[in-house]
Order: sequence, then structure tokens, then C-alpha cells
Amino acid sequence: MRDATTSGTKAALYDAFAASGKALASGKRLELLDLLAQGERTVDALAKAAGLNLTTASAHLQTLKQAGFVATRREGVRIHYRLAGEDVAQLFALLRKVAETHQAAVPAARDAYLGEDGAAEVTHEELRARVEAGEALLLDVRPAEEYRAGHIPGALSIPVGELAERIGELPEETEIVVYCRGEYCVLAYDAVRLLTGRGRRAIRLNDGMLEWRLAELPVEAGDLA
Repeated sequence: MRDATTSGTKAALYDAFAASGKALASGKRLELLDLLAQGERTVDALAKAAGLNLTTASAHLQTLKQAGFVATRREGVRIHYRLAGEDVAQLFALLRKVAETHQAAVPAARDAYLGEDGAAEVTHEELRARVEAGEALLLDVRPAEEYRAGHIPGALSIPVGELAERIGELPEETEIVVYCRGEYCVLAYDAVRLLTGRGRRAIRLNDGMLEWRLAELPVEAGDLA
């Protein structure tokens, strides 16, 4: 028969589990995890990318650190944040999928955010086959620092904000496969809308860099292509 001491230790265990859940109970903290899944960043860079002031961004990051989801390193006066492990990226990806499947509000919110571009999608396997056969050009439309932190081999980098001015760098007759951060990243949708509006043939990878990494597919890092 269980005594009060055992019941108390069980409650403490489940409270410890719950602390992780509480750290995830913020849309902005999830957005910060999404950004960190692309690579290490400073507090300043994270605040800017997430549309937060420095004080708020730092508070959210401290909550994530206390829960063990992120780690830090110091370089002079700058603090750099990164995910504490690949399991954190896996948890984040699974949370999104579970929410989309079981939370009625998610599909409508997803569609309202991403919009419709009418583009076809390709899987990882289809993408690799098309690129290897020379049938498609792979375009990474994330910010340059994310590309440098890690990208799909062979991808050309043109951040979506520069795409309108640099569209002439893309071959006119080649199909363009666009990708960004992940399945719910609007940058690829915006890029496809821009490209097709300019008469280019553009389709999307059916997810993005987060899922590519989690599938343990090859990743390159370094300077822009």
C-alpha cells in the first residue's frame, strides 16, 4: 500500500514534468525555439527576428533555459543561445503536429497565416531526384545567417526580402524548388507567390530545414552560394 511519502514523491515527479510544459506555454517562446532550430543566435538577433524588445526576449529565453530547452555561451559581452539538444527540436516539431491534429483552431490559423499560393509540393526524395537530374534549382529563402548556419546541399541563397531585386539571378526556364525554416514557414509561400507572379515555375518543398535536419539528411554550412 502506498504511503503519503510515496504519493508526495510521485507528485514532485509529475510537477517536474509539468515545469517543462509550462515553459512551452507561450507562443513567443515557441517562436524562439523555431528560430533557434535554424542555428545559434544572440539575444539581439532573436529579439529582432521575433518582434520582441530585448527585455521581453531575455525573459522568455531565461524561462526556456531554466526548463533545460536552451543552452548559452558567452563571447565578450554577447550571449549566444542554442537549442540544448536535437531532442528539443524533435519535441517542438511533434508538438506542432499533435496540435494540428487535435486542436481545432490550428488548421484555420495555419491557413490564415500561410495563405494560398496554389503551388505543388515535393517530398525530400522527389527533391533530391530532381536536383540530381538537373531538373530543378533549389532556393533557400531564409535570412543569410540561417543559410550559413546550415542549408540543404546545393541550395542557392536569396532571402525572400531580396528576391524581387535579385530574380534575374535565377534561370528563366528551370523549375525552382523553394524552402525555408519548416512546414509552417511563410517565407516559402511568399517566395512562390512572388516567383509565379513574375512568370517563373516555382514549387515548394513540403516542409523545411527543421524537418530536413530531423530526418538526418545531409546539411552544409558556410558561405553563401
